[in-house]
Amino acid sequence: MNATESYLESVKKQFLYYKTLGEKAIAQLEPEQLFISVNEDTNSIAIIVKHISGNMLSRWTDFLTSDGEKEWRNRDEEFENDLQSKEDVITVWEKGWKCLFDALNNLQPNQLSDIIYIRNEGHTVIEAINRQLAHYPYHVGQIVFYAKQLKNSSWQSLSIPRKGSQNYNAGKFAKEKEIKNFTDEELKGLK
Repeated sequence: MNATESYLESVKKQFLYYKTLGEKAIAQLEPEQLFISVNEDTNSIAIIVKHISGNMLSRWTDFLTSDGEKEWRNRDEEFENDLQSKEDVITVWEKGWKCLFDALNNLQPNQLSDIIYIRNEGHTVIEAINRQLAHYPYHVGQIVFYAKQLKNSSWQSLSIPRKGSQNYNAGKFAKEKEIKNFTDEELKGLK
């Protein structure tokens, strides 16, 4: 596998990791908790999901052939809640991620240096991917942080639990060295 193929596989894995992290946080919440906003300048988790999905649909639809800020996108509306249920939130979430993974799965390594546009500003395909690979984890981090606050003491850690580093590291170093890879089945599930 050459460097460009490795890059594409790596970004797919990174996006999948953050998608999974967001889903694990959302899964711990009661449906009504997705819609809690502590003040009018704070977005609920449902709103964050709606924004991420709106961004994904705009950026990844016709990724190589049209500006990533689509004329049909109304970004301001992404911050107005019209979702009614946890199922609505999950549906919107999945729609955005499907669009992203469909676009990534159709990319060829020789297209990574092509120029695409976002808000009429040129980016190589690699730059555009990296831009979104910074944007979405930022919002997933918000989801995780907010979910943890909402769950309080009943939160199930999504990483190494507090005061658990020594035990975690001991378990990791007791094993043979491994390279963490998603299975072919997990990657096929992105299509």
